[in-house]
Amino acid sequence: MQKALITYLVEDNLTVLDNLVETLNEVADVKIAAHSATQADAIRWLEMHDGQWDLAIVDLFLKQGSGLGILAGCRNRANHQKIVVLTNYATPEIRERAAALGADDVFDKSTEIDQLIAYCIQQTISLGGTQLH
Repeated sequence: MQKALITYLVEDNLTVLDNLVETLNEVADVKIAAHSATQADAIRWLEMHDGQWDLAIVDLFLKQGSGLGILAGCRNRANHQKIVVLTNYATPEIRERAAALGADDVFDKSTEIDQLIAYCIQQTISLGGTQLH
């Protein structure tokens, strides 16, 4: 049985959110379960759906709170659950800080979307799913 990568998005820019959803649905076997634009909403959803998601893609700067706060709030997730940061500020310092808070990876919005897609495809395969294209 094919398994989609159950994904939660945290992004406060609607254009980026729409493009990301469209891209991930097109090129990877990703099912967007839900999304939010604030740290509090994201932590609440991720906790309420504990064990029911495979990947969270988190922006760093949000309408309220930050992606770093979400990382800190997700430290006790299951081993198969991955959380990555997608940001315009993927500096070495941010990458280091995100890793220290438990991020599995950090991707730059402007230059590393292809790497994010490859990461999603790899996660889908590791869960026993298949890629679409």
